[in-house]
Amino acid sequence: MVLPLPLLSKKPRFPKLYKMKIPLFKDMILFEDPDLILINKPPYLSSLDERQIIGPNLLSLAKAYFPDTQVCHRLDRETSGLMVLAKNPETYRHVSMQFERRKVKKIYHAVLDGTHEFKDLEIDLPILQDNSGRVKIDRKEGKKANTFFNSLEYFKHFTLVEARPVTGRMHQIRIHLATQRACISGDLMYGGKIPYLSQIKRGYRHSGEDEEEPPMIRRFALHAFKIEFQHPNGEMIQMEAPYPKDFSVFLKQLEKFDR
Repeated sequence: MVLPLPLLSKKPRFPKLYKMKIPLFKDMILFEDPDLILINKPPYLSSLDERQIIGPNLLSLAKAYFPDTQVCHRLDRETSGLMVLAKNPETYRHVSMQFERRKVKKIYHAVLDGTHEFKDLEIDLPILQDNSGRVKIDRKEGKKANTFFNSLEYFKHFTLVEARPVTGRMHQIRIHLATQRACISGDLMYGGKIPYLSQIKRGYRHSGEDEEEPPMIRRFALHAFKIEFQHPNGEMIQMEAPYPKDFSVFLKQLEKFDR
């Protein structure tokens, strides 16, 4: 069985293409020791090399900093937040095995279109990747996927939520929210809408006469906020990643104009 999702336009696009400034790898680092590097990945940076993306990726930047670095897991290009990198093969195997065995605790924060009241909502729906780079819910052929959701903060037209994925399927949080008609703001692929300040601010006037109004955020509003896993030495590592500027400014605008 395949669950229906909100209707999408054929080629959803944000107004104007965002040009990313190449970040310095050392500026991303939240924690480093002889075995591990934990970084706060900025949005618009791919985790690995992608044929259709011209420019640097996280792995290439990491290897320029420390040649033996390996990425232990991935985030979508537009998703910001915590990632774990290993500095040697032994650490890579140790951390990767924890991800595979679902021993890593992950918390994401997302801003949703509309008001949604979630209290330990569990979504247990299998996911199947198709050839277009999207995923869908498929009870027959999909792989098991499990996510818990809690609402953190309510606005008039948006909701800040916490997502705790148990599994780590491609686009898991995004598709699970879409099945609840609770799409991530800016996630055009799965039914989200572009958020504009004019939608929430009374008397808003765009200063640029010949240009379109800029969105409050130019990507889908998803951030890998917290992670917990076991270090190779047996200690538990817990780390939180501050919001990047675009996510933080988006929330500040909601707090000011959408209460």
